[in-house]
Amino acid sequence: MRRALILMAALSVPSAAARAQAVNDYPTNARAEYVFTCMATNGETREMLDRCSCAIDQIASVLPYADYVSAETVLRMRQVTGERASMFKGMAQMTEMVATLRRAEAEAEILCF
Repeated sequence: MRRALILMAALSVPSAAARAQAVNDYPTNARAEYVFTCMATNGETREMLDRCSCAIDQIASVLPYADYVSAETVLRMRQVTGERASMFKGMAQMTEMVATLRRAEAEAEILCF
C-alpha cells in the first residue's frame, strides 16, 4: 500500500509541473515590461507595483503567452502608417486577437484595480 502511494505521488509530480508551466508561460522580462509600463501610467508607488503585478498575473491566467505576443504585435503594427499597416487594421482575425487581449485586460482591471 505504501509503495503504491509513493508511486502515485511520483507520477503526479510531472503533471503538476506541467500545469504550473502552462499557467506560468510568460517570461519574466515580459511580466516586468508590463509592470513597468503599467506603473509609469498609473503611478510609481508600492500599491501600483502590487496592482500591476496582479494584472499581468491575471492576464497570464486567461491568455497564453503566444496569444499575448500576437495581440501586442497587432497593436504595435496598427500604429505604423502606410500600406503595410492596413492588414493589421482591417482583418477580422487581427481584430479578434486584440479583442481577446482587451477582455483579459478588462478582467484584470476589475480584479486588481
